[in-house]
Amino acid sequence: MPLSKPELLRRDHTQVFGKSVDHTKDEGPIHHLSYHAEQRYRTVAAWQFRVFARLKNWDHQPRLQGLWGKPRESITTSWGVPIPEKDASLTVGYHGQVLFQDWVLIDELAHFSRERIPERVVHAKGAGAFGYFEVTHDITQYTAARVFSEIGKKTPIAVRFSQVAGEMGYSDTVRDVRGFAVKFYTEDGIWDLVGNNLPTFFIKDSALFPTFIHILKRNPKTHIRPDYDMFWDFISLRPESTHTTLMMFSDRGIPDSYRHMHGYGVNTFAFVNSHGKFSYCKFHYLSNQGIANLSSEEAQRIAGADPEYLLRDLYNAIETSEYPSWNLYVQIMTPEQAAKNPYDPFDDSKVWLHADFPLIPVGRLVLNKNPKSYFAEVEQIGFDVAHLIPGIEPSPDRMLQGRLFNYGDTHRYRLGINNTQLPVNSPFRVNNYQRDGRSTIQSQPGAPNYHPNSFKGPENDRRARALTPVLPIQGDAQRIDNGNEDNFSQPRLLYQNVLKPDEQGRLIENIISWLKNANSVIQDRALLNFSKVDEDLARRIRQGLPLGSQPHIDL
Repeated sequence: MPLSKPELLRRDHTQVFGKSVDHTKDEGPIHHLSYHAEQRYRTVAAWQFRVFARLKNWDHQPRLQGLWGKPRESITTSWGVPIPEKDASLTVGYHGQVLFQDWVLIDELAHFSRERIPERVVHAKGAGAFGYFEVTHDITQYTAARVFSEIGKKTPIAVRFSQVAGEMGYSDTVRDVRGFAVKFYTEDGIWDLVGNNLPTFFIKDSALFPTFIHILKRNPKTHIRPDYDMFWDFISLRPESTHTTLMMFSDRGIPDSYRHMHGYGVNTFAFVNSHGKFSYCKFHYLSNQGIANLSSEEAQRIAGADPEYLLRDLYNAIETSEYPSWNLYVQIMTPEQAAKNPYDPFDDSKVWLHADFPLIPVGRLVLNKNPKSYFAEVEQIGFDVAHLIPGIEPSPDRMLQGRLFNYGDTHRYRLGINNTQLPVNSPFRVNNYQRDGRSTIQSQPGAPNYHPNSFKGPENDRRARALTPVLPIQGDAQRIDNGNEDNFSQPRLLYQNVLKPDEQGRLIENIISWLKNANSVIQDRALLNFSKVDEDLARRIRQGLPLGSQPHIDL
């Protein structure tokens, strides 16, 4: 029961001063106390009376109501303690100093200073959503991966779309490659398919990846991006980048929405079926909404009016039940075909020609749920190319081999060693001997933390072992630059056979808008590469460059 006023005062006096006072006698001033003790006594007594008055009236105060008439919860500190007054510091009087003991304020400010984590070096700006993958066609002849085990099977997924080059404040409509990463929450664990909206990439060896990303970022001296000399210098010195450069400067370099662009796994992977048969594969996810792109002029206008254009479109579409979907396809190449193929099947700067390796339908990706918290479910989501499930394996693809390490290492830096314990990254079950580390959420209590053991800890999986291929590998270990293998045949097919005349014209205009800002020596080199694709392409680009920057190459 609440204490009465005299009981509160008597308890306080006994606790503070160590002796009791008979409050029923009127003795005038509290003569047995010193002056300072009397002042302290009266201050504490007054404070206790105010607390008593608040407690006495608390049960009669109606709880605050929300907009929809529901009771509103009490504000708490980060450790769950209710806060009496959120919008005022604890001060000595109205104009007095803020007290160091105001841990409500310190809790707020300390957390505020730590609200941001390191942004991704690439793919920093993005949007995310959740949904499911449904199998529509049987491919068990190629892979024993359980995600594809039967027609009609549904697997939860998370998808993150992104821009490759810019920072978090980047406009959605800048010309750039877009990321299209899919996380499958399978019964065999997490499978991450980390792709882009273009089927190829600029380079084919991960040794070049940091350097390539540097040319897309800010100049280390001027801090300006894009730096056209940096970009075209590297592109012209590494001719394997020509194919993807043409794609990026085509109409598909600026999609009108994430819903209206295709996705590609880019890397070459491998399948293993239930009989141990091994084959190589590529993944394609094609938009059921069709393809829609923005012109350079439209993109520049939107960038100033609505920098979150693509994010807003995706969120609003899902919120209004216009659920976007993509059909998943694979291409299959046997090891025998790979050995005889006229071009390197593990070269990310090239596509597998559909006439030789047709698309095989697999299933459908559907996004039908927006994230509840962007930071928790999109900023903290981590895609790792090394997250492969039994039945899906890596290949000798040099870019893939580097990504197997680099993506996981990125998340260990950004999110911590236990990043896979975050809800958005967590598999349905984990049984291993890893323990502790910063921000541990699930420590698997009760299980031994060493292997082998005699206490019924988890053991090697027989199915996973049976599906692990035995790969015959031979050769001399040496560093071989693979950037000089027929870098122009496929770009030529793209320019001459795929692009329509009006698309060719826009491609040329877009290249000119960037190349005109580079110095003439670099322009010469870039035009030489374009001339190896198509002489008319190079000639039209040269004619569009300003007179003051005319290159000297003789075409």
